[in-house]
Amino acid sequence: MFTITGTAQKDAWDRDVLPPVERVRPGLWSIPVPIPNNPLRYVSVYLLELDSGVALVDAGWPTDDAWDALNAGLEEAGGSMSDVRAVVVTHLHPDHYGLAGRVREASGAWVGLHPADASLIEARYHDTDGLVERMRELLAMSGVPQDKLPDLAFASMEVKSTLNVAQPDRLIEDAELLDLPGWDLRAVWTPGHSPGHICLFSDQHKLLLSGDHVLPRITPNIAFHSQQFANPLGDYLESLAKVRALHPDEVLPAHEYRFSGLDERVAALEEHHAQRLAEIEGILQQSPGISCWDITLRLSWSRPWDDLHDYMQRAANGETLAHLVLLERRGRVARESTVPARFFLVE
Repeated sequence: MFTITGTAQKDAWDRDVLPPVERVRPGLWSIPVPIPNNPLRYVSVYLLELDSGVALVDAGWPTDDAWDALNAGLEEAGGSMSDVRAVVVTHLHPDHYGLAGRVREASGAWVGLHPADASLIEARYHDTDGLVERMRELLAMSGVPQDKLPDLAFASMEVKSTLNVAQPDRLIEDAELLDLPGWDLRAVWTPGHSPGHICLFSDQHKLLLSGDHVLPRITPNIAFHSQQFANPLGDYLESLAKVRALHPDEVLPAHEYRFSGLDERVAALEEHHAQRLAEIEGILQQSPGISCWDITLRLSWSRPWDDLHDYMQRAANGETLAHLVLLERRGRVARESTVPARFFLVE
């Protein structure tokens, strides 16, 4: 049965405030680190007490407010930044990876990341011209109108100037037992939200630190783009089955609140995507030859379309394209490779 275990987190969520720093289990703390101008509000950085020092799972967005919150959380847990020995990052998105370099500079900690995400850092955060051009081409293929192309192609570039992006010191492979003395955390490679996303599982404690792979309330963004594998939604659904097989007693996600009942939550996520696939098939049946962008505009979203800023509209288009790619792989959809591409239901 799905049950909210992070009741203080849920109460804070309902009141639109940051949750408290919490001692989740002996030697395990949750530290909320704010994300600026984002409906997710914060990322939960998990602090693990080691035999000597502490480790962090994720680091936070690269702002001074986030840095101050992280330091305050360390102090409330009885430590300080100088005690950090390791930063294990679930994936390369800036709310998780952004402060990793600053933590390393201040503490000497090693930073770990899966190699599939590590290989993307240079193009994503440093030499970004090629990435922006590939995104513009993808958006044009999707049917984004010419007057919207520049804004959507550059939508995430403003964060680039705020990042001190750390190349990882260690590459964390699937099934690897992490070098965190006192803990039996093993990496579980769960591509989908990013190519190198990892969860961490403790068999001893029956805990799953799920990053953005499984969240209690919302579905993570699974989008097709130039820095993804060829079939990200297919990868994601396979990754859901992978974590379901672990049967944890409690899930510690990077956003929102802790919960138990992973089986039920995974089933809900699978059902969401099944409904979305059916919704897209229905649109294609009514409007054969429609573009990805026009399908996106017809789909139901959690908020009115005009309330979504450029980055979120681009992410929504990427989600639609990921579903179309999966339908292509299943033989349900065919594509006419024009610009924009046209999609047809295979009867």
